Amino acid sequence: MKFPGSVLVSLVLFVAETAAALCLSGAYRAAGDRMWQWLTLLFALLPCALVQLSLVFIHRDVSRDRPLVLLLHLLQLGPLVRCVEVFYIYFHAGRVEEPYVSITKKRQMPKDGYSEEIEKEVGQAEGKLCTHRSAFSRASVIQAFLGSAPQLTLQLYICVLQQEITAARSIFMVLSLLSIVYGALRCNILAIKIKYDDYDVSVKPAAYLCIFMWRSFEIATRVTVLVLFSSVLQIWTLPVVLVNFFGFFFYPWILFWQSKSPFPENIEKALSRVGTTIVLCLLTFLYAGINMFCWSAVQVKLSDPDLINKSQNWYRLTVYYMLRFIENAFLLLMWYIYKTDVYLYVCAPLLVLQLLIGYCMAVLFMLVFYQFCHPCKKLFSSSISEAFLSCFKFLCFICKPPKSTILTNKAEVKSPENTDEAWSSSKTTDSEKGNPHQSVSSNA
Repeated sequence: MKFPGSVLVSLVLFVAETAAALCLSGAYRAAGDRMWQWLTLLFALLPCALVQLSLVFIHRDVSRDRPLVLLLHLLQLGPLVRCVEVFYIYFHAGRVEEPYVSITKKRQMPKDGYSEEIEKEVGQAEGKLCTHRSAFSRASVIQAFLGSAPQLTLQLYICVLQQEITAARSIFMVLSLLSIVYGALRCNILAIKIKYDDYDVSVKPAAYLCIFMWRSFEIATRVTVLVLFSSVLQIWTLPVVLVNFFGFFFYPWILFWQSKSPFPENIEKALSRVGTTIVLCLLTFLYAGINMFCWSAVQVKLSDPDLINKSQNWYRLTVYYMLRFIENAFLLLMWYIYKTDVYLYVCAPLLVLQLLIGYCMAVLFMLVFYQFCHPCKKLFSSSISEAFLSCFKFLCFICKPPKSTILTNKAEVKSPENTDEAWSSSKTTDSEKGNPHQSVSSNA
């Protein structure tokens, strides 16, 4: 039985970030910055409430008679109770013989084209620990992209406006960045386990390192670009954020309406149609929040019974990173044009170059992960390098003008030469024709 280290990491980040947010909001209150105080509290307490709801929903605490647990969740102490329960199960596992066990069948990764199926006995304690790990993974994703990402953007924006980085604010920003990167890492691992549920997946340390570097560069550059743009063009910040957010929010719903599939009813038996709609809206809300800052490895598909698109779409991944790179470059260009005296002592071209290189480094680590370190790369029908090459060929084919226009352009270029030749030939024929006229006149 594996040590529940992911549960402990999620709890430490959750508690540390919440405590730092409360301390920093108190510092803003003492300084008289009421707006920064309330925004810091909002971005700290809203994800806390959503984390409690997700833990209650996954463990089905509403349908069970556990009033004390529900009360602790209302007091925002749900993750602490769940962590205590996890370690109690872990340290007491094996002491009492379990009445029954379940048997799971998993397939190994293919070796030489063959894949063996292995049966494994899973006891009640291990099953409960698996449920807790899954619940904390989802809670970490919610905490990261609905709380830590807006919080990091806000605190960096305050540092730029006040031209000061305090010790408390820097510690809080580091914790927020670690929380976002960890949430993105858990999102990648969740996507792998959901897509390849039939296989026994083991993630190696090199894969964790590649994901960590990939997400760190991607999220850090994205947040910095948004802060720089919003610091000089505050009026246009809201349209940029709303277009990004609502574009990703409505994209799964548009695909669902185009597929003409029936409304999903198998999410939770106790939920009504209204409750199911609310859950799906919250899911797409989280999906949009993730894509605002980085690529969501989990693709929402409302027409699928599991609500997840299990196919590997390289073209969507390629288009996302190309459009995001273009958007980041455009926002940096706008910042460079309209930068104020706040950035008087900042080398603007060097900063723009560093941010663009940082985003390219994120893409590089992403390519390394999918090409060499992905635990299920043997199951890919095509590698990501082949997908990138085919996508670039497709884009070059679109940008290349058709042959008909090339031929017409060549004909237009050659037409003046043809007219000159025709004019000269006509002149010679006229001169040749002039001799008979002279002979006629001489005879006359």
